[in-house]
Amino acid sequence: MQFVFTIPYFPIVQENNQGLSKSLTPLLLWGLGVGYVISGMYVGWNLGLQKGGTLGLAIATFFTIIMYSAFSFSYSELACAIPKAGGAFDYAQRALGRDIGFVTGLAQIIEFVFAPPAIAIGIGTYLHLEFPQLDIKVAAVGVYILFTALNIYGVKAAATFELVITVLAVGELLLFAGVTIPHVQMANLTKNSFPNGWAGAFAALPFAIWFFLGIEGVANVAEETKNPQKDILKGFGWALVTLIILCIITFVAAVGVSGWEDIVYPNLTDLTKTSDAPLPLAMSHVVATDNILYKILIRVGLCGLVASFHGLILASGRATFEFGRVGFAPRFLGKISKRFQTPAIALICNSCIGIIALLTGRTDDIITLSVLGALVLYIVSMVSIIKLRRSEPELVRPFRVPFFPATPIIALVIAVVSFIAVVGYNLKLSGIFVGIILAAYFIFRLFKPQPLAHE
Repeated sequence: MQFVFTIPYFPIVQENNQGLSKSLTPLLLWGLGVGYVISGMYVGWNLGLQKGGTLGLAIATFFTIIMYSAFSFSYSELACAIPKAGGAFDYAQRALGRDIGFVTGLAQIIEFVFAPPAIAIGIGTYLHLEFPQLDIKVAAVGVYILFTALNIYGVKAAATFELVITVLAVGELLLFAGVTIPHVQMANLTKNSFPNGWAGAFAALPFAIWFFLGIEGVANVAEETKNPQKDILKGFGWALVTLIILCIITFVAAVGVSGWEDIVYPNLTDLTKTSDAPLPLAMSHVVATDNILYKILIRVGLCGLVASFHGLILASGRATFEFGRVGFAPRFLGKISKRFQTPAIALICNSCIGIIALLTGRTDDIITLSVLGALVLYIVSMVSIIKLRRSEPELVRPFRVPFFPATPIIALVIAVVSFIAVVGYNLKLSGIFVGIILAAYFIFRLFKPQPLAHE
């Protein structure tokens, strides 16, 4: 017997034409994985220096790298075994039930929907540096509209574009490092390096996580991968290695040329205003702002921001689409465009929310909200992999995480500590985050759909 939920806006019936196009290869997945994250090297991370100084952010980043390394291998097992567009939402629902699945899916959507506005502000800032007459927020809204349209057009076109701009962005970071590293001095790395002690290191955690936030979005396109059981691991693994190398190089090169204060504050006489363009600030201490290398950094550096912005819009569309497809959100979010075979409505709705967020101009707060969503996703996902190993030992797992259960437990412990630290240093924002989760969960419980016969 099949049960169908009849509340008008929350049906769980899935239509036959709801399949996504399978066209992604390991190379395209690498491009997406690096592209989702690479903007973290260009903008946002420097705000962690304000909290913890060079050493404080370095300590936070060290543990973050350990967490993401353990998490990525563990998450790859889930993605290969359950290649669904919902990513963590599907894993949590299967392992821990529909209620936990709902909370995890909503946290994932919060992460993916609030990360792009912070990046869009960075894009607007870079464009403003090149064209001072262009308003930052106007530019940010413009790129939102443009790249939402590209994602609606088609996943292969979107992923191919992502690969091209990701390669350019990686090349630009290497060029930046090549120009600045000869000017790095140890004195600049150690100057006022631990201004707020260990408290500063904990406070810097959201910005250390920002270095890598979004890489899990690779799992959300597993359903559109030609051979997810093999290709997801390849794309995920090489993307992580690439990002760790770029993170270390960029951190040392940017801070080492003049000290951390000079890439946080555009004007050291006004410490209330922070910068959303740390690399141009660092470069300006090495070459003149009219130098061709500086101009290249501004122009090509936009590729890094665009790569993450574009990629996270893609991932957020899939996460919201899956939420609607299974009946945990209004049915129209789970519709696929008949013409383009992409989740067009989900993409448009996410962009509307993102534009509202970016208009607030609060980059640090937007990053923190996104990080809170990510940490909930990481915590529940690691619990899910441990639970599924016990409850479904027969589940086909083309890839098994090495050193189980130690690997997911390491990621779980660091994620829990990070979540506690982020909440402790951001009580107001954490209250907003929890309020969104609780309000949505109350509505979900009030109109909870009945399961289909095969569930």
